[in-house]
Amino acid sequence: MNFNEIVNQYKDKILEDLNGLLSIESVRTEAKPGAPVGEGPKEALMYMLSLGDRDGMDTKVVDNLAGHIELGSGEKLFGILGHVDVVPAGTGWDSNPFEPVIKDDIIYARGVQDDKGPTIAAYYAMKILKDLEVPLNQRVRLIIGTDEESDWLCTDAYFKNEEMPDSGFAPDAEFPVIHGEKGITTFDIVFKSDDDAYGDIVLNTFTSGDRYNMVPESATANLTVKDVEKLKQSFESFLDEMQLKGDFIEDSNKVNITVFGKSAHGSTPLEGKNAGIELLRFLKVIPIDARAHKFVSFYDRYIEDNYDGKLFEMDFNHDEMGETSVNTGIIRYDLNDKSYFGVNLRYPMGMDFKASLNALKNDVEVYGVSIENVNDQVPHYVEKDSPLVKVLTETYRKHVDDDTEPFTIGGGTYARVLKNGVAYGAMFKDTKDTMHQANEQMKVEELLLATTIYLEALYEILVNGKLEK
Repeated sequence: MNFNEIVNQYKDKILEDLNGLLSIESVRTEAKPGAPVGEGPKEALMYMLSLGDRDGMDTKVVDNLAGHIELGSGEKLFGILGHVDVVPAGTGWDSNPFEPVIKDDIIYARGVQDDKGPTIAAYYAMKILKDLEVPLNQRVRLIIGTDEESDWLCTDAYFKNEEMPDSGFAPDAEFPVIHGEKGITTFDIVFKSDDDAYGDIVLNTFTSGDRYNMVPESATANLTVKDVEKLKQSFESFLDEMQLKGDFIEDSNKVNITVFGKSAHGSTPLEGKNAGIELLRFLKVIPIDARAHKFVSFYDRYIEDNYDGKLFEMDFNHDEMGETSVNTGIIRYDLNDKSYFGVNLRYPMGMDFKASLNALKNDVEVYGVSIENVNDQVPHYVEKDSPLVKVLTETYRKHVDDDTEPFTIGGGTYARVLKNGVAYGAMFKDTKDTMHQANEQMKVEELLLATTIYLEALYEILVNGKLEK
C-alpha cells in the first residue's frame, strides 16, 4: 500500500480543514458559561468534533474543556493527544496570524506548528483509515485539549472520567520519537514590602510577559521622575550599550520606558531575549526608590541570567535529559498591589524538586518574599527499547533518511499524561522551529509527510498489530 500516494489525494481537503481551524483565535481568555477557558478554545474544540461527526466517527465533549473522536471497536484503546489552544500571537507578524496564508508552499498562522497542523495530520490519518475500510484490532481515539498552553485543565477534566489509553502519542514535538520529558513546574516568587516609595525616581508599575512558558518580547516600566531628560539620556545609552530597541514616552513627570526582546518557547529561554530581565538590568543602575530597590535587588540575586537554575540551587544534569532550564516568563510590580516573578522551571530526572523548592523557600524568606501557586509535573519517561518507541521509529525511517535516535526534551507534551505515551513529530530534523514565535509556519510538504507517517504508524499498530508482536 502506497501511503504517500493515498495522502496526496487528500491534500486539498487537509488544507481546507486546517484553514478553518487556524482561522479560530483559540487563545485562552476569561471563563464564560459553557467555555471554561474562553470562547476561542471552545470554538476550536467544537470545530474538530464537527469534522469527526461529518466523517462518521464517534465524538464526545467532556466539560467543554476536552473531547475525543473515536474509530473502531474492541477493549484496547490507542490514543492520540493533540491540542487546539494557542499562545497569544504577539507582534512582528508579516500577515494576520489568524488569517492563514500559504506562500511558497509554506503555511503561516498562529498554531500551525503548535499544535493545529499536527492535530489535523493525525485526524486525517484516522479518517483515511476509515475511508479504506480496513479492519482494526482495537479502537483509536484522537483526544483534543483546549488548555495545553496554560494549566492543562483539559486533561485533568478528561481523565477524571474517561479511560486511559493503553498506549499512544502526542503529535506536538519532533520526529523520530521523544520518549522522555523533563519535569515542568511553575511558581510565583511574591514580593512584599512596607517600605515607602520616595526619591528622584519612583517605580509605579512594571509589566513583562503573559505566559510562564513564553520568553517575553517586551517589558514596560512606569516611573515618576524629577529629571526626565537625565533619565532619557541614561536609557538611550543603556539601549546602545546592550544593543536593544526601546521606547521612551513622556507624560509630564511620568514616563513609560519599554524594552523589546525576542520571544521563544519557555523550554529554550536562551533562544530568546527576555525583555523583562533586560529592563530590570537598566533599573538596577539608576537611583530608584527604596521599595523598588528591594524588588530589583532580589532580581539581581536570584533572577538575572538564571537560565540554568544555579541561583536557585536547582542546577542539575542528567545524561539523557540534560540540564535544568529556567524562564522568568512573567514579571509584575505594582506600587499599590501584588508584585511577583512568575517562573517556569524544567528539571531532569534525578532532581528532588520538592526538597530543592523547600530549601529555596527558606533561603528567600530574609528578602520578605514567599513562593506561591506552585504547579509541578514530574518527569516522564518511556524506555527507549519499548515496542511503542520501536514501531514508531521504524515507521518514521521508512519515509525519512534519518538515523537520529529517539531522545528526550525539556518541553512538555500531552504524552506525559499517558502511562505509555511518547511525542511523535511533527517537526523534522531540518524543520525551522517557530513555535510561540511571530510568523509561525509549516511547510505543506511536511504537513503531508507527517500525515503519511501517522497513517502508516496507525496501520502498523491497529491493522498489523505490531505492538503485540
